[in-house]
Amino acid sequence: MGTETKSNSYTGQISTSGGNPKVMKDSLSLVRQTVNQQSQSNQNQYQNDTDNDNHLNSNSKSYSNATKTNQPETNHTEKNISPSTNESKKIIVPFVPIFVEEADVIQGAKELLKVIRPNWDLAHVEFKSFTDGITNKLVGCFHKPTTKLKRSDQKDDDDKEQQEPYVPPIKVEDQPAVQEEDEDEEEFTANGETDGLPLQYSDNVVLVRVYGNKTDLLIDRKAETQNFLLLHTYGLAPSLYATFKNGLVYEYVPGTTLNTESVLCPEIWPLVARRMAEMHRKVRKNVGDIVGGAASAEVNAAAAADAAKPLPMIWTKTQSFLDLVPERFTDAEKHKRVKGTFLPICRLREEFNSLYKYLVALGSPIVFSHNDLLLGNVVYTKCMKTVNFIDYEYADYNFQAFDIGNHFAEMCGVDEVDYTRYPKREFQLQWLRVYLEEYLQRTNIQSEEVDLLYVQVNQFALASHIFWTVWSLLQAEHSTIDFDYVGYAFLRYNEYLARKEEFLSLTAASQKNNK
Repeated sequence: MGTETKSNSYTGQISTSGGNPKVMKDSLSLVRQTVNQQSQSNQNQYQNDTDNDNHLNSNSKSYSNATKTNQPETNHTEKNISPSTNESKKIIVPFVPIFVEEADVIQGAKELLKVIRPNWDLAHVEFKSFTDGITNKLVGCFHKPTTKLKRSDQKDDDDKEQQEPYVPPIKVEDQPAVQEEDEDEEEFTANGETDGLPLQYSDNVVLVRVYGNKTDLLIDRKAETQNFLLLHTYGLAPSLYATFKNGLVYEYVPGTTLNTESVLCPEIWPLVARRMAEMHRKVRKNVGDIVGGAASAEVNAAAAADAAKPLPMIWTKTQSFLDLVPERFTDAEKHKRVKGTFLPICRLREEFNSLYKYLVALGSPIVFSHNDLLLGNVVYTKCMKTVNFIDYEYADYNFQAFDIGNHFAEMCGVDEVDYTRYPKREFQLQWLRVYLEEYLQRTNIQSEEVDLLYVQVNQFALASHIFWTVWSLLQAEHSTIDFDYVGYAFLRYNEYLARKEEFLSLTAASQKNNK
């Protein structure tokens, strides 16, 4: 369950104050020393790299996709960006060696801004804490520069140059490069636009996300960063500005996160369906992302075979989570609450394994999925009539029907869960038809196709309930956030039991004909 924020717009409690820095002992001195030593040399190197990039990309400054094809037989996406080439442009993300304390996120954000936004006057930065997260903590940093009188002979370009100074990369992590193809180019212009829609909304706002306690047990943070960059190259994620020891700094997406009412609005839900289908259809990890350029031909061949049939996230993550659930909880009261239903954990494992065996036989395509599309992870920008997905902690290859079924289950809410809100069949069929039109790139969607996906989606929703049940048990043991994770585990598992017989009895017309 990613960081949920009920509103991603600039409202709420604003703070411009903070206490003493809550960072690791030598972090600030290391940052300042590195800045002083590397600033000039890095600026020169940065200029050289920019000149080289401009030369290499003089004919085309774009990230490109492969030619569109029909739905492949391998059940993967149809269109992809290959991230390596002889003359590739690497994506690098600055790493700031700062640890931000959960108890003083705003002060930690200030220390980060001193490094990644050295031109910002912190006296003119306002901070908003998004308090609805149940995994991580999130703070928005809003720079309000003072307006200066401009001389009549001063050009706008001069102002822009002053407002965009060089930002020294303190330490960088090499990321997969992005290949430029010749066919079916999809241009990403210098200001981050794709398909005519701007990706970078404001240089004066950044978001700082601090990971929750022990969430590294649940989430591969390196993979999360790579997924963030991968989706950004497709225009499906905002810019990632920096990483630090226990979090990320990334681009602010203006708009409002969905709620149980807005997710059903006819002007919004088709946007969500198409956006998810676009992700499923386009995004594919490249072999180079997995093995690296220096690997042997044999290793590359083996990786290519694995990439052709990736293990679904719902299997790998659920098994790893089950391995981590303690047989005795540290908190005696929590242990008393969970032991009768969930312990020993082998019973829940057997339940999941039995369900998974059934679901695999449904033949749902394996696609690159978000896997945590709760309402707080969908941002609606009304003026642009667009939606964007945020938080990619669980993004990975998974069954198509799981991603959709999980989203349908999340329509019932998180803080106030009401499973009577689970979308009715008529709404689901409309949603799924819009999804298939985008995913299959055709309008003549047959009723049998929609009906088959409907069955798969609802049956995979059962797997969603078990997955978040196990996740909740882990969070109950480790998280310091004030949320009743044990209660949430019971909510999800009880809904699984209530719906199990109903959903597993669903049969599509095509399935009946094959019997």
